[in-house]
Amino acid sequence: MNHLAVVNEETWRLARHAHVIVHETSDGNEFITVYDCGAAQKPPSAQLIGNLVRVDADHELLDQPTGYIAKLREPSVLIRQDENHWVIRAAPESDPQAD
Repeated sequence: MNHLAVVNEETWRLARHAHVIVHETSDGNEFITVYDCGAAQKPPSAQLIGNLVRVDADHELLDQPTGYIAKLREPSVLIRQDENHWVIRAAPESDPQAD
């Protein structure tokens, strides 16, 4: 999945301060873009089409006219639930690479 660190075939590691930008599309899906940090002047780490079902990690949610931004505040992982559904969860504390 683009440039995210792979945990396993259904899970990718997100940076502690990642910004996940979700834009609603006309076909009912969402265009999801992941940046390692909102302040960094870098290209996105990942882009995907699907639906971000929920964010189960400490975050700040900012509503936008075309969607929303989830600003993560802790190490997290992006988990594929099925072909079109995704969840963000806090990374397990026992994971030494979660920072």
